[in-house]
Amino acid sequence: MQNTHVFRSFVALIALCLALPAAFAAEAPIRIGVTTSLTGSLANFGALQRNGMQMWADDINGRGELLGRPVELVLYDDGSSAEQVTKLYEKLITQDKVDFLISPYSSQLTLAAAAVAEKYGVPMVTVASSTDIWRRGYQNVFGLYTPATANMDPVIELAKQHELSTIALVYLDSDFPRDLAAGVRATAAAKAMQIVLDEQYSNDLTVMPALAARVAAANADVVIVASYMDDAVAFTKAAKAAGVKPKLFAFSGAPALQEFVDRVGVENVQGILSTAQWTRGIRVPGGFDIGFRYAAIHGEYPSYDVAGGYAAGQVIEAAVRLAGTVDHAAVHEQLRTLKFRSILGNYRVDPNGMQTAKSTYLLQCQEDHISLVYPPDVSRYKVLYPYPG
Repeated sequence: MQNTHVFRSFVALIALCLALPAAFAAEAPIRIGVTTSLTGSLANFGALQRNGMQMWADDINGRGELLGRPVELVLYDDGSSAEQVTKLYEKLITQDKVDFLISPYSSQLTLAAAAVAEKYGVPMVTVASSTDIWRRGYQNVFGLYTPATANMDPVIELAKQHELSTIALVYLDSDFPRDLAAGVRATAAAKAMQIVLDEQYSNDLTVMPALAARVAAANADVVIVASYMDDAVAFTKAAKAAGVKPKLFAFSGAPALQEFVDRVGVENVQGILSTAQWTRGIRVPGGFDIGFRYAAIHGEYPSYDVAGGYAAGQVIEAAVRLAGTVDHAAVHEQLRTLKFRSILGNYRVDPNGMQTAKSTYLLQCQEDHISLVYPPDVSRYKVLYPYPG
């Protein structure tokens, strides 16, 4: 009898040992790999993207996880370096064994990450918008943002409504600004508007006073600047000194951030427009909720970079839930065909993975706030027109 009891105990122990790996596997986290710029020239944007992604991961784990498994964000600082991005995405896939990827901040860094994602066949949701990313035939890169070539469409629409006819276009020598400039040229031609100055500039910010002087001499109705933060600040200061005073003065994102206002001075930013992928005033599911919760944590309302990081997680979550698995092929198919409304807005991609279902919005610096002013069906304030200079 004693031997029988010992035998049964031994069998039960063996069964328990065999069951443990399966139990641990069931509880293993779903790992989302990403790098973002926490240092270097893009750090001000990268930190915001990081905050959005982390908030999504905390939210999903707090409300019951994903397919019964916790979500883990595996994140590295890429130092705003494409070389570092390549090395770190290799590490995320081959060493950290992440399940899915989110892109870095900026189109240039995303191009480096996309090549690695494609090499290993790992689906990646991107928070970048250069159309060059999707010209390369990649099959594993899925976009959230309005493509760069369409970024300034609302500015040109607004210009036509005011019967403006000339544009001065200046842009940084980088992937996203170059694509944006190409889109401005095409849209302006279609709208019968004339580009009277079309000039690319480098990262050498000492050129800004001379560039601003040429923009002032062009005397265009509309000035469009495709930039990031540091060059946007430098050009705005130089434009003020040079007397640049168009009817519309628009940038590709920096004036949507409080940092821009703080660095340029509130008295110098009045009437400046910025395209934005999102703002908390737009009526999307959870928009106001995330705005208030984020402000409670970080002491400021979220920018579109925060929303982009959060939405990237939402899209991966939706695709995994619909697939019912983390199998790459199954989730890839869902990302390819998914019609979804995230906190950022509509998600729908073309056969190349490029976003097709959302447009940008216009924000404007007005008095002591940054206001949603266009399009009229979602705006909370009227456009301050013309630009007061």
